[in-house]
Amino acid sequence: MTNPTIRYDEASDTLTVSFASGASATGLELNEHILLRVNKAERQAISLTFLDYSLLIQPDELGVRQFPLTGLNQLADETKAIVLDVLKREPVRDYLSLSVYTPTFANTIPIVSVKAVLATA
Repeated sequence: MTNPTIRYDEASDTLTVSFASGASATGLELNEHILLRVNKAERQAISLTFLDYSLLIQPDELGVRQFPLTGLNQLADETKAIVLDVLKREPVRDYLSLSVYTPTFANTIPIVSVKAVLATA
């Protein structure tokens, strides 16, 4: 895999990181701000898109912001397993830190924080 291409659109505050430009992929909404394109057959990330990027990387007074992966609830179990596998590996883990929120011992919710890759105004 070649070096990723990073594009930031200041007007829409959208950051796109392409890992394999032009490759065919399935688009998946991880939550309302993070989109992942993945080649499901090869279990490979094709691109990540961050909407409202400057807000996603802005720290809170209590620390790093974490965002639930609410879109996983809409996926079939097989697709969900592929997505979680992709999120744990490079190159995606260079841009997202995957963790889990555990409101009860029987219930876990995957969450991510977005790593800053460029400074925004």
